[in-house]
Amino acid sequence: MLAVFFAALSFGFVFCLSPGAVLAETLRRGLKGGFRPALLVQFGSLIGDALWALIGLTGLALLLSHDSLRVPLTLACAAYLAWLGIQSLGDAWRPAVAAEDVPEQARGAFLSGAALSLSNPKNLVYWGALGSALAGIVDGVPTQSQALVFFAGFMLASLLSCFLCAGLVDWLRRSASPRWHRVSHGLCGVVLMVLAGLALRGI
Repeated sequence: MLAVFFAALSFGFVFCLSPGAVLAETLRRGLKGGFRPALLVQFGSLIGDALWALIGLTGLALLLSHDSLRVPLTLACAAYLAWLGIQSLGDAWRPAVAAEDVPEQARGAFLSGAALSLSNPKNLVYWGALGSALAGIVDGVPTQSQALVFFAGFMLASLLSCFLCAGLVDWLRRSASPRWHRVSHGLCGVVLMVLAGLALRGI
């Protein structure tokens, strides 16, 4: 069971700390509003992480891989990514303001993280593969208790990653110059727009 738990921890950290839409949105909101909105984006993403984990561990990823479900999900994800990308590019052209002057950054941060995580079609592929990897780790069909331990390890890694990401973004906000903030917003915008395009290419 320890091997299953630590494997889940490793997979969880790789999943949560890899560059992507959630991390870009965490950076975008955190640079403007500080630790709290960055953390709320990360907390919101836990909803999607938990759902996709359950889907992958129960084998429902095969069902959700059908075009009738995958295509609308991909379109919704691409549209939302493009909208966030436009917002971030707009932030790059506006002068930076102090965190205490932008409490609105915390509003909607949780829902933004949840929407990005829930609508990300790449999670279908990731958890389809990870469900198979768990079978390899336990050398057969995972038992209910093994799947539960794996889920617990993954979610623990996800929760720890929330604080790690939010803390790093807040540190960058406090340490970097306003010019760096604007460059970062621009880069986030470009990344989000590219992710939207890549999502559409996968249809």
